Amino acid sequence: MPKVFNWQLGRRMSYPYEAAFPKRQFAFVFNLNRCIGCQTCTMACKSTWTFSKGQEYMWWNNVETKPYGGYPQFWDVKILKMLEEASGETQRWENGVYQGKTIFEAAERRVGPQPQRVLGYLPTDEEWRFPNIYEDTPVGEPGKPMEFHKEGVSLPEHKTWFFYLARLCNHCTYPGCLAACPRQAIYKRPEDGIVLIDQERCRGYRKCVEACPYKKAMYRASTRVSEKCIACYPRVEGKDPETGGVPMETRCMASCIGQIRLQGLVRLDQDGGWAEDRYNPIYYLVKVAKVALPLYPQFGTAPNGYYIPPRWVPRGYLKQMFGPGVDAAIESYRAPSRELLAVLQLFRRTNRIIFRYEIQEGPKVYETVIHGKPFSLYNDTVIGYGEGGQELVRTQVEEPFHVRPNSHQNSI
Repeated sequence: MPKVFNWQLGRRMSYPYEAAFPKRQFAFVFNLNRCIGCQTCTMACKSTWTFSKGQEYMWWNNVETKPYGGYPQFWDVKILKMLEEASGETQRWENGVYQGKTIFEAAERRVGPQPQRVLGYLPTDEEWRFPNIYEDTPVGEPGKPMEFHKEGVSLPEHKTWFFYLARLCNHCTYPGCLAACPRQAIYKRPEDGIVLIDQERCRGYRKCVEACPYKKAMYRASTRVSEKCIACYPRVEGKDPETGGVPMETRCMASCIGQIRLQGLVRLDQDGGWAEDRYNPIYYLVKVAKVALPLYPQFGTAPNGYYIPPRWVPRGYLKQMFGPGVDAAIESYRAPSRELLAVLQLFRRTNRIIFRYEIQEGPKVYETVIHGKPFSLYNDTVIGYGEGGQELVRTQVEEPFHVRPNSHQNSI
């Protein structure tokens, strides 16, 4: 296989195709500390894209309860187990460099009548049927491990904790679905890196379903072709009637009432790394503050979805899920810098894509100590700008209170 550089792994890796990168890349950050599992994003996507015949079990966006939930069921447990078995080694990091095998490298070690380009599996029909199974489940049966897989895979009973993991297609830099498709029906758009399936070329072999480690490519039996999240690209292009001609966030992003989501477009270098764009909020959160981390970077797909880890979850679990940067990310989030606190206010303040932010300093309003460190709160104003430099949103760190006048009996 050709060798490509994966900056999330800190090294070069095998991939079936030579590296090629778009001008800009669709990317997003989810703050898992805020997600309330309301499924508003899920239903926004469902009512827009997957409400037709043959799409009954398609949930391009879903929110699952970790550690026990998943859609399809057991998707991460199964691929992590397969990865270690196929590669013959554990998934380990040394000084920020991934030392184990990716799903592409592990596939090279597999031999047989039907060799794979990408390590993967096809979920059963049963595993696709229950998008909300184990929702709000923090522990197993008292005194017993939680048996949640027909093959006997289990998780131990633990102290009460769980968190909601919102997921959609990561529009990866090195997509597993694209690598596996024998028809070359899957491609990344050169203008924004959104991964799409050419419905005319697709023959429904389901190699994309098998290869995507996040299981976000799905087969539609009524048309006998595969489908997946299209990142609401008419909105991103500014061609949706609602956009007013400017780039707009996807339906799932714009509908989030928990204010966990921020979507953007980042510029890329020729080697696939992110070009410096210091005041792009996505760039800042991922590259400068380093508070947002990729989901299962060890798979090797270089996903473009990033997550601020939940601070109450055991670190070992989070490190397996988000890589070695978990400790630093949580430390930064628990006692945020003045700039980080301001940027976090941009989440869900507008449904237009913010390309640049500016902070106007305000007065100090509060002082305290957080985990042994002094912390000062400033009522700064953060301003978000669009692609053309127009102001999209202006908000303050300290949100104002609005008291309704008691002018009538039904006032609440």
